[in-house]
This record gives sequence, C-alpha cells and structure tokens, in this order.
Amino acid sequence: KYMSVRAYSSYSRKAVTLLGKMISVYRKERKITTQDLADRVGISRTTLQKIEKGGMKGEIGIVFEVAALVGVRLFDMDSTSLESIEEKFDNKIALLPKSIRTSKKDVDDAF
Repeated sequence: KYMSVRAYSSYSRKAVTLLGKMISVYRKERKITTQDLADRVGISRTTLQKIEKGGMKGEIGIVFEVAALVGVRLFDMDSTSLESIEEKFDNKIALLPKSIRTSKKDVDDAF
C-alpha cells in the first residue's frame, strides 16, 4: 500500500520546531518531567517528546494544551484579550458567505 508524504512549508516546519523548543525550555525551567506533563495532559511520554522535537503530526488541541500548561503564550495575550479578538472574528464570519465555491464556467454547447 502506497503512503503519501505530506509536504509542509518551511515556515510551518520552523514554527512547529520553535514551539516544541519553547515548550521544552519552559517545562524544564518549571522542573516538570516529561512523564508528569504527559500524565497531566493525558498523552503518552512519547507523544510529548515528539511535540518537543517539532513533530508535525501532533493534534493541535493537545499541542496548545501542553504549551498552555508550561506557560508558553501562543498569542502573547491573556484569555480576555483572546476572547475579544475571537468576538471580532465571529462578527466578521457572520458577514462572510457560508461557503466558497468556484464559479461554473459557461459551457458553449451550440453546434
């Protein structure tokens, strides 16, 4: 069975690697073991190690939770600020179309 390899942009790879390093540093500064943090998040120690090494296959919610638990501020703002920005985007989303479709090309079927 052929397994396709997903290509990630250089930016995405660097961002995920940086986030993993930040998580590792913050965890170590707080003297939290990989096993303790993994247990707290509800993941395996191996999964946490992959996150810290910049693995591209981590579930985003888990990665964000790990970051939050060690104190990495992903958007450099508190929860109240995030809620305010989220509300602005909710308002924008309400004004945008529900879905985007490609336009149908006119078919010239005159013979």
